[in-house]
Amino acid sequence: MTLTTETRKALRAGAGIALASVLLFVGCRQEMYDQPRTKPHQPSDFFADGRSDRQPVAGTIARGQLRDDVHLYTGRVSGVLVSTFPFPVTRAGLERGRDRFNIYCAPCHDRVGNGNGMIVRRGYRAPPSLHIDRLRDAPVGHLFDVTTNGLGAMPDYAAQIPVRDRWAIVAYLRALQLSQRASVADVPPAALQQLQEEAK
Repeated sequence: MTLTTETRKALRAGAGIALASVLLFVGCRQEMYDQPRTKPHQPSDFFADGRSDRQPVAGTIARGQLRDDVHLYTGRVSGVLVSTFPFPVTRAGLERGRDRFNIYCAPCHDRVGNGNGMIVRRGYRAPPSLHIDRLRDAPVGHLFDVTTNGLGAMPDYAAQIPVRDRWAIVAYLRALQLSQRASVADVPPAALQQLQEEAK
């Protein structure tokens, strides 16, 4: 099959347009891909201080970082340690608290809270038992504050444990403290009757 001169010219023109479109598309992509930018902590001649990292504009708050619930984030209200939880304590919350306690706290405090965890047995400074009167009588805000900011040899856990998990740990700690000093009078009557029947 032979092509006419006009057909050949039309095919060349079409190929030229297609090639120009591809080059234009690739050129745009490369310009956006290779645009000038700086990497974090890289020196920069653009700013007077020579740093590429810039401080946020004063008064700005990163998404998810608005901490307007002081009770939740500090364990205080009007500067006073709270004795209440910032949300209802549920069974699921206690189970989450037990899980987080066993991960983060038990290595020092042990699983019961007596202060004889595995790293203490290997020479680390022993924390006080969580069952002494001073800690049993402390408001939950104090326990949250110590978990968040640390105290003495205990490091802070604000970066490792999210705020709600810290409260869950405190709730579980309260349940743990109660369990170690529970008496028969603390057992609900129906459960007590069931225990007595099983003991027979």
